[in-house]
Amino acid sequence: MTASAVTEAGALDLWLIRSPAPADAGPLDLTVLDEAERKRAASFIRPSDGITYTSAHIALRRLLGAYLGIPAQEVAFLREPCPGCGKPHGRPAVTAPGPPLHFSLSHSHGMALVGVADRPVGVDVERHPRAGTVGVCTPALHPGEQDELDALPEEERPAAFGQLWTRKEAFLKGLGTGLSRGPSVDYLGPDPGRRPQGWTLLDIPCGPRHHGAAALAGGAPATTRLRLLPAAALHHGGTADVRAGAREPAAA
Repeated sequence: MTASAVTEAGALDLWLIRSPAPADAGPLDLTVLDEAERKRAASFIRPSDGITYTSAHIALRRLLGAYLGIPAQEVAFLREPCPGCGKPHGRPAVTAPGPPLHFSLSHSHGMALVGVADRPVGVDVERHPRAGTVGVCTPALHPGEQDELDALPEEERPAAFGQLWTRKEAFLKGLGTGLSRGPSVDYLGPDPGRRPQGWTLLDIPCGPRHHGAAALAGGAPATTRLRLLPAAALHHGGTADVRAGAREPAAA
């Protein structure tokens, strides 16, 4: 099965993955991960962080395997050249031949978000920030973003900052620079007319405890589908076709 057989041209597929609680994690299927991923999964001090990482990377491999028509453990990754220096630490990509298949992964505190498209894409999910985080990070933002946050009532700033930050991270991941491109360079606030040209920014509903966003190169996607990955896809014996049982998230 090729990528083009799974997602239509111009479509943006978004997948939410809820990590199981440590007590309910069960036999997560580590066999689909490579050695570096397994080592990284075992390095977390807090079990919940390790489960979030593990669930996100199992889900990514299951998803990409389904899009590419290959077993999850056979999905191979590389890094594209960095737009700034040309060295191989830009966007992650798959090595499989065939139609273009771009993806992005983000995970935070029990939630992961995967974006798949036929053009460069970046996604980000973040837990709702504390007021102290907003105070520390706001001075690093674009001046226009700072002014807009300062104009809000204090109680509204954490939510506004959280959504803004996910847009910023998604955009920088889509570019392939990450935060090596300073967060003050680009305006990603609520005014679409002031955002970087050549990109479409979407706010993604990820439930009451998380903010999410996607950045897609070019114009708006022909279709946008947000689906919840079946929990069985994370476990031993889980279906290789992760689309089976997928559903729209009623409340993430």
